Amino acid sequence: MRPLDPRLLRYATAARWFLAGTAVVSLVQTFAVIAFAWLLSQAITGAVEGRPLSELAGGIGALAAVVVLRAVLIWLQELLAQRASAVVKTQLRSQVLDAVARRGPDWLAGRQSAQVSTVVTTGLDALDNYFSRYLPQLLLTAIATPILVLVMLTQDVPSGITVIIALPLIPIFMILIGLATRGVQKSQWESLQHLSNGFLDLVGGLGTLKIFGRENRQTTRLRAITEDYRQRTMAVLKVSFLSGFVLELAASLSVALVAVGVGLRLVDGSLLLGVGLFVLLLAPEAFLPVRQVGAQFHAAADGLAAAEEVFAILDEDEGRGVERAARTDAALAALPFGRSTDATLCFDDVTIMRGDSPVIDRFTAEFRAGEFSVITGPSGVGKSTLVAALQGFIDYDGMITLDDALLQPGSSRGWLAWSGQRPGLFAGTIAENVTLGEASVDVGLLRRALADAGAAELDPETMLAVAGDGLSGGQAQRVSVARAFYRARAEDCAVVVLDEPSSALDAAAEAALIHGVKALAAEGRIVIVISHRPAVCAAADAIVRVQESAHV
Repeated sequence: MRPLDPRLLRYATAARWFLAGTAVVSLVQTFAVIAFAWLLSQAITGAVEGRPLSELAGGIGALAAVVVLRAVLIWLQELLAQRASAVVKTQLRSQVLDAVARRGPDWLAGRQSAQVSTVVTTGLDALDNYFSRYLPQLLLTAIATPILVLVMLTQDVPSGITVIIALPLIPIFMILIGLATRGVQKSQWESLQHLSNGFLDLVGGLGTLKIFGRENRQTTRLRAITEDYRQRTMAVLKVSFLSGFVLELAASLSVALVAVGVGLRLVDGSLLLGVGLFVLLLAPEAFLPVRQVGAQFHAAADGLAAAEEVFAILDEDEGRGVERAARTDAALAALPFGRSTDATLCFDDVTIMRGDSPVIDRFTAEFRAGEFSVITGPSGVGKSTLVAALQGFIDYDGMITLDDALLQPGSSRGWLAWSGQRPGLFAGTIAENVTLGEASVDVGLLRRALADAGAAELDPETMLAVAGDGLSGGQAQRVSVARAFYRARAEDCAVVVLDEPSSALDAAAEAALIHGVKALAAEGRIVIVISHRPAVCAAADAIVRVQESAHV
C-alpha cells in the first residue's frame, strides 16, 4: 500500500484541494512552532536574567497569540480533513456505483456482491482516519521536519547533526513495521469480507435452511467466522501497540541525545541558555510528525485496503470506457430515444464469447416498431445474454443498430424499457416500485401500467417489505412488468424488452399480460419478449428462435 496513491487524486478531485489546503496549514503550523519555541525560550531566559515583567509582557502576549493560532490551525486541519473525507467518499462511491451500473449484472455475477458492498460502505468509511490522521501527518513530515532541522542547524550545528543522524532510524523502523503490518492487515480485511459474505449467504438462504431444519447448524459456522475475524483484529491491534511503542522509544532516545549534548555544552559555557532552550523545544517537534505518521499508519490501513479495491474496479472500468468513448459519444447523438412507427432494431452477426467458447455465434435478426416479437429457444442457449448485450452490459462482436444508429456497450439506454427474470423489488409501496422514485408520478399512467401487466387488482399504495416481500411470485413479476410499461410510456421509450414475463403466471393472468404487451406494440414501439410459453408464442407477430451457438 502506497502512502499516497496517485489514483486518489485522479478519481477524487476533492483530494486535490484537501492536499493543497493541508500543505498551507502545515506550513503555517511549522512557522507557528518555530515562533512558539523562540518566544518561550526568550521569556524563560528573560525571567532567569531577572528582567522586569513590563519588559517580558510583549513577548508573553505574542506567545499567547501563537498558542491561540496553533489551536486554530489544529481545528482548521480537522475541519478540512472531515469535509474532504466526506466528499472523497461520496465521489468514490458514486464512481463505483456508476461503474457497476455500466458493467451490469453479468460483471457483478463474477464477483461476490457482499464484497463489493463491504468495500463501498464500511471499507471506504475507514478513509476518515486516513484523511483526519495519517495524511495530515504525512504532509507535515514532508514540510515541517526539513524546515525545523534547518533552523536547528543554523542555531546549533551539533544538535542539528544529531537529529539528522537519529531521524532516519524512525523511517527504518516504520518500514519494518509496515512489512509486518501488511500481512496481518490484509488477513483481517479478507476475514471481514468472509464474514460479510457468510452472513449474507446465511440470511439469503435462511428460508431454505428453515424448511430443511438445518438453520441451527449455521450457528457454529458463523461463530467460527466471527472468532477468526476477532483473532485477526486482535493481531492487528497487537502489532499497532508494539509499533507505537517502538516509534515512541526511538524518538524519545533521539531527543534525549540532543538534550544530553545541549546540557553538557550549557555546563561548560559553550552554548547560550536561550539557544539551548530553543533547540531543546524544537527537537521533539522535529521528531513528532515522523512518529505520528508511523502511529497513524495502522489507523489508515483499512481505508487504504478498501481504496485499493475501489481503484482496481475503477481502473478496469476506465480502460473499458476509454476504448469506446469516441464511438459511444458519436452514437448517442443520433439515437432515436422516442418511439417511431418505422423504427428498426437490428442484430448483425452478433457474437458473444464466454471464455474461449461462443454463447451466441453470428446472431442476426431484425425487430420492427409496431410488432410484438418473441425470442424463444432452449434454456441456457443465451437468450438473456442477448438482452444483456442490448442493454450494453457485455462486450460483443458484430453490430447492434437502432434506426442505423450504432449501439455501443456502456452507452446510455434512455430509449430502452426492460423487465428481467427477477422482479428486483425493494421496500416501499407498489407505486414506488413501479415508478422507481419519480419526482412527479402520473397516477393514471401508473394504474394503466398495472392493468396492462395484469395486476389491476393491486393497490398502488400497498406497502412491501424488503425484496418485495408481501407479494406472491406472480404478483411480483407483474409489478416488475408494470415498471417497464410505466417507463416506456413516461419516457416514450422506443424499445421494450421483457425477459420471461409470464413464467410465474396462470393462464388468465398471462392472457391479460399478452393483451397489454400487444397494446404497447400497437403504440409504435419495438416490443421483444423472451419466452417459452406457447400462449405467448402464439400471440406473437414475429418469432426468432435461438439455438446453441447459432440462430435460425
